[in-house]
Amino acid sequence: MKVDVKVPSVGESITEAIIGSWTKKSGDYVKMNDVLMLLETDKASVEVVAEQSGTLTIAAQAGATVLIGATVATIDTDGKATAGAAAPAADAKPAAAAPTPAAQASAAPAVGGDRKTHPELAAHLSPATQRVVTETGINPASVSGTGLGGRLTKSDVLNAPATSAAPAETKKPAAPFVTPTVSGPSKQGDIKRVPMTGIRKKIAERLVQAQHNAAILTTFNEIDMTKVIEIRAKYKDKFKEKYGVNLGFNGFFVKAAIEALKAFPAVNAWVSGDEIEYHNYYNIGMAVSTERGLMVPVIKDADNLSVAGIELAIRDLALKGRDGKITPDNLMGGTFSITNGGVFGSLLSTPILNAPQSAILGLHKVEERAVVINGKIEIRSMMYAALSYDHRMIDGKEAVSFLVKIKEGVEDPERLLIEV
Repeated sequence: MKVDVKVPSVGESITEAIIGSWTKKSGDYVKMNDVLMLLETDKASVEVVAEQSGTLTIAAQAGATVLIGATVATIDTDGKATAGAAAPAADAKPAAAAPTPAAQASAAPAVGGDRKTHPELAAHLSPATQRVVTETGINPASVSGTGLGGRLTKSDVLNAPATSAAPAETKKPAAPFVTPTVSGPSKQGDIKRVPMTGIRKKIAERLVQAQHNAAILTTFNEIDMTKVIEIRAKYKDKFKEKYGVNLGFNGFFVKAAIEALKAFPAVNAWVSGDEIEYHNYYNIGMAVSTERGLMVPVIKDADNLSVAGIELAIRDLALKGRDGKITPDNLMGGTFSITNGGVFGSLLSTPILNAPQSAILGLHKVEERAVVINGKIEIRSMMYAALSYDHRMIDGKEAVSFLVKIKEGVEDPERLLIEV
């Protein structure tokens, strides 16, 4: 019986993906749960595993763009394990023959060096030989060298036939153009071109699509992080000892964002055609940077988690992202996103929407600044926060009030405990 290997769903509004690479070959015998291929989208790289054991037949090659749900391979469950072993054996013959051309190629320079001077040796002539070349107008590249390593000697040039000489009128004007190239190319002229990866192409397409399909605006505020920092300093050791994870800022911001989303439901909704889709649950996407690009795994039902639960969820998702173990389910269902550029030193930015969501919160670097508190200048740990939002869904008043609500929650963490 043949079982289809299909492209799995990897997130909302994603209709296609790119086959990054196959870990198996056509004809290989695969076991259930063996990784077959790496699927790339604009949000993540997803491993696709075998649902049955059998012989694999690939229908779509690496680099191909495929639709979600498309069949890209089949597994013949009647195949035997020996079928996969035959394929590598067939490939072994060309590999064994490979050293023969290489050996021939390595021998070629030695033969050529005895017969002909390498053109680049013209720049390494002895002073005496160079003087004779200049006087006779002989082209050094056309003369066979008898010296060490095929170098030209003075007698080689003197005994060269007259036809080896270049026309005088051609040689004289050529010199000014040849001489500058000895120093090498200009640094300004060095260009390196590499093809875009499949996941980078999809990220580019999705970001441009988000800009075209939404009316994106950004509002800013600054948040006094002094109290949160004091809480972290006071309880970080006990927190780490009890939960096995560091107490960070993200837990506080997720809790503050949930309270703000409850107060302003439009921020937790999005435009769907001619309708507005509201959500009575709070799935918070946390942007994670990986070697393969940015992805936004989702903390499901984050309103039911404590600060410790949120920190544990973020750590687990970050580890999955780093190890390439993010699943499609980890990326689906988000209603609001948070991105923290502050970990890279960003002071201020305008985050872009994670479509189809209507808003995203951008966090930034914490810096000590002089601020006025109750008429007095004090040194406080301050952070700029940014909220990018879809103006089709959210009015400016709502966006500003939403960000102020987050500011109030983080600056006064007790509010988060009693949910006011």
